[in-house]
Amino acid sequence: MLTCTPNPVNETDVRRLITALFSERRILVADVQIDDGIIKIVNLEVQDPKAAAILAEYPQARWAEITRKALKIGLGYLKGGERA
Repeated sequence: MLTCTPNPVNETDVRRLITALFSERRILVADVQIDDGIIKIVNLEVQDPKAAAILAEYPQARWAEITRKALKIGLGYLKGGERA
């Protein structure tokens, strides 16, 4: 049986993505809802070539996971925490 262990997300790349996403404020369209402590973002568009280049370094199957992690950490900074 062949097993596959996913490569861990490089924390430096996640922090680069957070910086790119939150420093330029290029979020164009988003429908954000909060339901029982779960943040749901629909139709989120981020026009940021730097962030896209960082994300493109990973397989597309991991993009949602990496973006979710970056947003979670970024939102943690908004509330004053260093880690989300």
